[in-house]
Amino acid sequence: MALFSKAISAVYNAPKNIPHIQLTPKPSSQKWSTAQDHGLLSTPLHLLTDSKTNYANTITREDDDICFLHALKLDVFRHVLRKLGEEAVEGLNMIDAVQRLGIDHHFQEEIDQILQQQHLIITSGSAHGADHHSDLHEVAVRFRLLRQQGYFVPDDVFKKFKESDGSFKQMLSEDIKGLMSLYEASQLSIEGEDTLDEAGKFSWHLLNTSLSHLDHHQARVVGNTLSNPHHKSLATFMAKNFFSTNSRGTNNRWLNILQEVAKTEFSMVRSLHQKEIVQISKWWKELGLAKELKFARDQPVKWYIWSMACLADPNLSEERVELTKPISFIYLIDDIFDVYGTLDELILFTEAVKRWEIGDIEHLPDYMKICFKALHDMTNEISSKVYQKHGWNPLHSLRKTWGSLCTAFLVEAKWFKSGHLPKAEDYLKNGIVSSGVNVVMVHIFFLLGQGITKQSVELLDETPAIISSAAAILRLWDDLGSAEVSLYSYQARCKHVLFISLAVNVLM
Repeated sequence: MALFSKAISAVYNAPKNIPHIQLTPKPSSQKWSTAQDHGLLSTPLHLLTDSKTNYANTITREDDDICFLHALKLDVFRHVLRKLGEEAVEGLNMIDAVQRLGIDHHFQEEIDQILQQQHLIITSGSAHGADHHSDLHEVAVRFRLLRQQGYFVPDDVFKKFKESDGSFKQMLSEDIKGLMSLYEASQLSIEGEDTLDEAGKFSWHLLNTSLSHLDHHQARVVGNTLSNPHHKSLATFMAKNFFSTNSRGTNNRWLNILQEVAKTEFSMVRSLHQKEIVQISKWWKELGLAKELKFARDQPVKWYIWSMACLADPNLSEERVELTKPISFIYLIDDIFDVYGTLDELILFTEAVKRWEIGDIEHLPDYMKICFKALHDMTNEISSKVYQKHGWNPLHSLRKTWGSLCTAFLVEAKWFKSGHLPKAEDYLKNGIVSSGVNVVMVHIFFLLGQGITKQSVELLDETPAIISSAAAILRLWDDLGSAEVSLYSYQARCKHVLFISLAVNVLM
């Protein structure tokens, strides 16, 4: 209770006049579910009942009190965000803070409203020329937040910071905060935006040079920005660094309140993730594949981390649990193709997956029968859940994506077996599919259930660029990472040689 009192005090002692706040949480019929096994829960979350906050049914009185106080803290900060967000710079900083802390899902209406107002600053032309809008930090943060939200903002908003010859002004070298914001903004450049590309190189150079003369705290903040720009990081894993790098010497009107909100939120979400891991581990153990297929990886926590990264919103608990299941089979099937199956067996398995007939697998070896049966049952189960929840049976699309994955794995297996070195474009084209990204994205699409129509499903089945582009990035990143670690199997060594050869051909 003392912590909450401090948060309330911070509101009422603020320099800006803020009227009395009604702290009664609003009821909601929505729940934050940890899939279907509520018996695994120990942390009660159901009293966090604001319309933007959906948590699961639980039991104990002590945790009920925690959730009740958290709901009040959220109401307090939501009110402060509405009031102080009307100030241009303050609103930008508050949105940036809640996004970096990964709690922006509580404040989407407020964020949308503030960014609409911020976009007017760009479109009205008031961001060009007026002294009030000449601050590099303000311009860069506004640019980044709007682009993240889907607004188009031209990169010419940064022209005011350039000399007549087109180079960025050297006087900006003293503005460390502005340079960090400029570097963060440059991460959202698109093809052909030379100004942003130049901004990234310019800010990186000056920030990297500054590390030698900054104090320890400042150097830590700058180094973290260079190593982990927000656009290429996950708030789930970076949020713990926020207050240590941003709150020193700060006594503003809202950061203390936000700290109270974030502290409780972190604890509750961590508890939820722990329960989800328990549920996944229980499912994997009961499936029995770790015992039946000794060669396969047994890493349910690693597989779950992918789901946690893809579906970060705490409200998507059931979807995270369900998504982890196909991810585990991507790894399992990859192990079969990489380290265990013979080429003849892999051909038979691929044909079986493409036919998808459970009664037509007698010609497969026992370990493949076990794998296919489990894959078949898991896919049918997910399809049934999607149909019950969203009214669309995705079985055809899921079957197709599993068939494509096995076909891509088989192509690589044939390359390794024959010693054939494919052309770079052929390797990448096949690697986009063998990355498993398409399998994951297709499952996410149906699990979320948003925008499912005949037309959207047909587009999805053709692997649109939004999927293939992400897959290409992951494929290349994964291969670069694999090239830096020890290689244990013959096929892994072949992959290493293959990738290095292709990389040299591409670079030359």
